[in-house]
Amino acid sequence: QVQLVESGGGLVQAGGSLRLSCAASGRAFSSYAMAWFRRAPGKEREFVGAITWQGSSGVYADSVKGRFTISKDNAKNTVYLQMNSLKPDDTAVYYCAARMMPVIRTTVGDYPHWGQGTQVTVSS
Repeated sequence: QVQLVESGGGLVQAGGSLRLSCAASGRAFSSYAMAWFRRAPGKEREFVGAITWQGSSGVYADSVKGRFTISKDNAKNTVYLQMNSLKPDDTAVYYCAARMMPVIRTTVGDYPHWGQGTQVTVSS
């Protein structure tokens, strides 16, 4: 059974940085795609970015491109989301998700495995 555990959320001022981690366990993830989504208050869950375990670069939503970076540590089965130049609009619960295909998708329904989420709050 796939388990995803996010950590690293918190409160940060606008312009600051945070790094989220997603520790994956339960399977061999070499053929998986890993994604980050977020859900802001009153809004639907939206795609932030994704990467495949075999890939070296991520795919990002336009709203975070140039500010957020996804990376991974294959030995630790951990995916990271480095968030820089944070804005109050980035305030949300951030979720890690996984799908057992090394192809990136950007919709919620394409990912059957989810973490519990971690809160990120950006103050102005």
